[in-house]
Amino acid sequence: MNNDNAMLRRERSLLVLLGLVCVGLVAGALYLQYIKHEDPCPLCIIQRYFFLLIAIFAFLGARFNSWRGVRLLEVLAALSALAGVVTAARHVYVQANPGFSCGFDALQPVVDSLPPAHWLPGVFKVAGLCETAYPPIFGLTLPMWALVGFVLAFIPLALSLMRNRGRIS
Repeated sequence: MNNDNAMLRRERSLLVLLGLVCVGLVAGALYLQYIKHEDPCPLCIIQRYFFLLIAIFAFLGARFNSWRGVRLLEVLAALSALAGVVTAARHVYVQANPGFSCGFDALQPVVDSLPPAHWLPGVFKVAGLCETAYPPIFGLTLPMWALVGFVLAFIPLALSLMRNRGRIS
């Protein structure tokens, strides 16, 4: 029983770390937007939402004192990470095929009409095109880095869910 409590504390600490990393990635995106003047496209904004959802679910999961609550929020965080993988992969595809649009005209009104875009327009308003390729960072484009981030968030969540699948108390 004592070992189970120690494992739960460790799991909760890892969730806090995951949440902080995801918030840090969004802060990095804001740095690129405001300091480097790299305007976010609709897919960039959607990826911000998924990183923030992972962070929210991770922080909420870290607040639970039972495996059941932690596991539920890990599932939600893993689903958000998986959706982020799909979105980032789509963005990588769009940039690899410049004649193929991300659907700027179709996505922009949807993304800009979401409530956070009204609450914090500087963070969640679309200002760029998905096809715009900014200079790579260490050889990878921003969508590629986002894809790496989502994969690195999903894998430990999935492993934790498999490793702790018998714990429900």
